[in-house]
Amino acid sequence: MTTRTAPYSGVIPPVVTPLTADGELDRPSLERVVGHLLDGGVSGLFALGSSGETAYLTPGQQDEVIKVITAASGGQVPVLVGAIETTTNRAIERGRAAAALGADAVVVTAPFYTRTHATEIDRHFRDIADAVELPLLAYDVPVCVHSKLDPELLLPLAADGVLAGVKDSSGDDGSFRRLAIGARGIPGFAVLTGHELVVDAMMLSGADGSVPGLGNVDPHGYVRMHEASVRGDWAAAKAEQDRLVALFDIVGAAAPGTASATAAGLGAFKTALMLRGIIATNVMSPPMRRLDAAETARIAAHLDRAGLSRT
Repeated sequence: MTTRTAPYSGVIPPVVTPLTADGELDRPSLERVVGHLLDGGVSGLFALGSSGETAYLTPGQQDEVIKVITAASGGQVPVLVGAIETTTNRAIERGRAAAALGADAVVVTAPFYTRTHATEIDRHFRDIADAVELPLLAYDVPVCVHSKLDPELLLPLAADGVLAGVKDSSGDDGSFRRLAIGARGIPGFAVLTGHELVVDAMMLSGADGSVPGLGNVDPHGYVRMHEASVRGDWAAAKAEQDRLVALFDIVGAAAPGTASATAAGLGAFKTALMLRGIIATNVMSPPMRRLDAAETARIAAHLDRAGLSRT
């Protein structure tokens, strides 16, 4: 576990975006999600990430999500907002919109859809940092953008003050370890893992915190694990992580061959939150589908085994 001081640390869940039965933003449910996460002791909120269905939302819907989350959090924790767009100018536009709506930082991926190169990815982050007057974090998610943000790319950007941190959802634990080692000499650069099944190991490797999608369902558990890691109680951290690994089996509730991995995962998180009485529906953005009654029953059984209350 690192002893560095990073501006973003602890548990920063990527907040889900609840929808109404007709597919519009469900503001009261989103407010309850924020309250649930704050009650769990999280140290930040990541709006409009992958778990927030950002790629499916219109710009107007994205703006409304930012407004609700920043208002509901009331400055209690920093709000990081995804400005996840295909190219630099589009990300700058979304980053400026987030800044105007009260974001505390913006989170940006490498460019995607268009083919790109490491020199262009470097310029992408530098140009956004110059244009948006908020701290900038990189989001390493090659399964979605098809570019890996290697330590050799990220660490110079961090050293130059371009990046305030990185959320690593690459699943490349060796690369993460090298990133954490390289970050030890860069004060103020946050190294966050999105690999929610091995957060205890990543903390031992030097992570400053985690950005777990499953943290929407059980923020208290992730906070307990983080706190155990900080105090060096690795047995307690391992026990909490093992429980969360079992809970993560909810993502397998969707009937085989009927949903993408994205829809199965987000659908499971939303269904669990619905069962816990925090959101009103488990409606998903099209073309994804909501999980059905049989799938919901399987998730309910997992919640019971994990000791989580449900209505």
